[in-house]
Amino acid sequence: MSQQQALRDKTTGVRFMRTVKDFTRSAFGWRAMFMFGALVALLLGINGASVLNSYVGRDFMTAIAERNNGEFVRQAMLYLGVFALSTIVAVVSRFIEERLGLLWREFLTRRVIGVYLDQGTYYRLEATQELANPDQRISEDVRAFTITTLSFVLLLINSSLTVVAFAGVLWSISPLLFGVAVVYAAFGSFVTIILGRPLIKLNHDQLDKEADFRSQLVYVRENAESILVAHREDRMKARLLDRLNAFVSNFRAITSVNRNVGFFTTGYNWVIQIIPALIIAPAYIEGKIEFGVITQSAMAFSTIVAAFSLIISQVQSISTFAAVVARLNSMVDAVERKQSPSSTGIDVTEADDQLTYAGLTLLSPDSQPVLEDLSIAIPSGSRVLISGDQTAQSALFRATAGLSTSGNGRITRPSAGRMYFLAERPYLPPGALRQVLVRDAIAPSISDEQINAVLQDLDLVAVVLRVGGLDAERDWGTFLSLPEQQLFVAANILLAAPCFAVLHRVDTALSADQVEKILKLFSKSSISYVNIGEPSASRELYDSILEIDQGGTWSWRRLGAASAQ
Repeated sequence: MSQQQALRDKTTGVRFMRTVKDFTRSAFGWRAMFMFGALVALLLGINGASVLNSYVGRDFMTAIAERNNGEFVRQAMLYLGVFALSTIVAVVSRFIEERLGLLWREFLTRRVIGVYLDQGTYYRLEATQELANPDQRISEDVRAFTITTLSFVLLLINSSLTVVAFAGVLWSISPLLFGVAVVYAAFGSFVTIILGRPLIKLNHDQLDKEADFRSQLVYVRENAESILVAHREDRMKARLLDRLNAFVSNFRAITSVNRNVGFFTTGYNWVIQIIPALIIAPAYIEGKIEFGVITQSAMAFSTIVAAFSLIISQVQSISTFAAVVARLNSMVDAVERKQSPSSTGIDVTEADDQLTYAGLTLLSPDSQPVLEDLSIAIPSGSRVLISGDQTAQSALFRATAGLSTSGNGRITRPSAGRMYFLAERPYLPPGALRQVLVRDAIAPSISDEQINAVLQDLDLVAVVLRVGGLDAERDWGTFLSLPEQQLFVAANILLAAPCFAVLHRVDTALSADQVEKILKLFSKSSISYVNIGEPSASRELYDSILEIDQGGTWSWRRLGAASAQ
């Protein structure tokens, strides 16, 4: 094992233990520990019942061999009683295990979602394409990790208890048979590990390839109209078939490995049935033991071998689980790297009620300057127009919004709750229209009268009636026209009443009158605004103008001032 692999395994182990520790210390912890303790107690009960069952079975078979009708009936009744008890304990144990797995999954999923959506981590992961299919890792992989981990832990505990419970039984029958059980299980585990090792990588790749296939199907659904208009069905069909071929080819490799493992494990399990008889039958033939001892030895041998052969019986699950752990580990690595914005040379700090650019230089994708050494201060209460080169406008909007932008310098801006953005292509979240208009944090303080007043000001009352009222739920990105989406985002800003609003090219969708109305409403609500775009609205609505020329030069002037800075 390489030093890098050993370090990675150690890191995975540390993260696993930290996850378990955090789970036990969470609000779910006391319930989880109580349920786990109950499971251990039930496993003790199951193994106790199994040992009792071995002795009842021995006496039952002996009564049959001796044609003892009275003993046969008594042992049959005991058999039924043990079966009933074992059934109840097993069902309750399975129920508690599923509930505990669900509890752990809920805790871990909540935690992962919180980290994933915190500080724009999800955006940076998507922008760098560093993590494939994070949605599947959060949903499917977390589910598989929690449920399978719990299952393996309980299997390990149960196997240990089984060995302890039946070792004495098997040893009392034949020390030789006990030794054969240990050696046979060790040999089987070793061979299974060698044959099944390729499954770890193959299962890891299979999860990714199937996720890629599903993501392309989702892409077709989300872009159905555009694909139809452009007549690009052939291109999409080719992409889907490429991904289909990829996961089918990988799965063929998995089935080939499974075939090789299956040849060994199937034969291994068949031989288990005859080994006890080969060793114990001669003693019965010589009259040294009862007939029931043969059946008891077969049960004890197969039970102990199964306990020692956890790797053999769970080779498929272990390989899949190892792939899931690797995928989750890579997700944690990627999230930890992206929790803080990567350094692009632009230092973004927060300070209430001011927007300042200090020595800000922005670069195009080909590293050419589109804005050079911008140093201006926009205090609260300002009304600013930024016009000129559109590439520079977009770069400045992205940098101000905290999006990935190449350059250097410093931006000081209000915190997220004090600064809202109205992009050229707005985003309306899913949910009721009321939730689109009013953010959860301020919902209790906003009345329907306030909402209706803003809708009236923006001429949106008819639109609300058309869609079915404030409580209607739609896919707003497709149900509303682009101008309507712009106006609803403007309504959202008016109801939130932040310190600053930054608009980007809203004039491409809205008329000059609509832009002018929005800006006047912002001023009336004491919302400072920076409008990045062409001056479609009257310049009387601005105090200052920043004009950016091609090549990155700029000029800043206050309206009425004789000179530019």
